[in-house]
Amino acid sequence: MSSTAGSPVPERIRLTDLPVGTAGRICDLEGEANVCARLREIGICESAVIERISGQHTLLCQLCGTRIALSNSAARYILVERLNGEGLKG
Repeated sequence: MSSTAGSPVPERIRLTDLPVGTAGRICDLEGEANVCARLREIGICESAVIERISGQHTLLCQLCGTRIALSNSAARYILVERLNGEGLKG
């Protein structure tokens, strides 16, 4: 990781690479414009916090207190910055 002015820059990874039980902040949606637009329509947008609950081919995630299932191909469009600590509480 590199740093700017003494603060570390979080690594951006695809939601598919986020470990199960871990939360991340969505930093970008990258890919086909129509897929990214649809993800934003269902509430998956930049700066939201998302937790990967389970899954390999279909990912179960929690976003704003709601559980949502995403195909592996859709989840690959979502770039997150892993948050410190475990998943979301409550």
